[in-house]
Amino acid sequence: MRVLLLGATGFLGRYVADRLLADPAVQLTALGRRDDSDVRFDLSTGSPGALTRFLDAVHPGVVINCAGAIRGGARELTRHNTVATATVCEAMRRSSCNARLVHVGCAAEYGMSQPGSSTGEDALPRPGGPYGVSKLAATELVLASGLDAIVLRVFSPAGPGTPAGSPLGRLAESMRRAMQQGDIELRLSGLGVQRDFVDVRDVARAVHAASLSAAQGVVNIGTGRAVRLRDAVAVLARVAGFAGSVHEVDEPHLGVQAPAYPDGCGPWQQADVRTARDRLGWRPRIGLEESLADIWMEAACRI
Repeated sequence: MRVLLLGATGFLGRYVADRLLADPAVQLTALGRRDDSDVRFDLSTGSPGALTRFLDAVHPGVVINCAGAIRGGARELTRHNTVATATVCEAMRRSSCNARLVHVGCAAEYGMSQPGSSTGEDALPRPGGPYGVSKLAATELVLASGLDAIVLRVFSPAGPGTPAGSPLGRLAESMRRAMQQGDIELRLSGLGVQRDFVDVRDVARAVHAASLSAAQGVVNIGTGRAVRLRDAVAVLARVAGFAGSVHEVDEPHLGVQAPAYPDGCGPWQQADVRTARDRLGWRPRIGLEESLADIWMEAACRI
């Protein structure tokens, strides 16, 4: 099976590439903006016609779109998330390859949810910021494209390589600095936020499963369990061997968790993952403690 992977050098894309390369039935081609991609191509500025010609030459059976941006202003996010996806959809419609599209979306498309609830795929999306808006627009383009397509709405990915700007990445970096400086107190804010953290390697397994399935539409990828950041800090302190105390503060300028809800999802988010189980045969395998231990191993290398 020929697979074209878009965004292979990003946080999610690297693990998707590893998962696909482990499948002897897959012939993988990586397309991206960086020099280490098999083919350099900027989806946010490249023309659909040029991408169509590449698709006709490579003739993949599956196109996986992990490309995009998570930071930046509204215009930049729209360019890298929405316009880039429009280019992919248009090129695939023009191409003779008739490939299946696996598009990686995100839980920020849903926006805020009721505390204690599990968000299903039938929930009305109400993104609370430009990132979620740009990703939702991309999902709508995919669903309206007429392609054989599935959108995986990934909740809060975690594990080795977690970006420093993510909640768990910030926690690990703050703890690393405290231990490096010999501090016995760690002051953090925003620890009441609860998120559904799913290991990036489990996400890669879900992408692989989606590429082999006939399922279409939107499918949530999470664990089905929200975890309070305060509890994640306790686990992180244990795996890191941090013997100091953690103090929660309300003032944003004193902590590393500002703003309170940068993803626009409010204080609570938890996935309903029954569709992934029923339609993809997928379940998460890696627990949060293992994810945090791997995040800490990388942070500890910088001490």
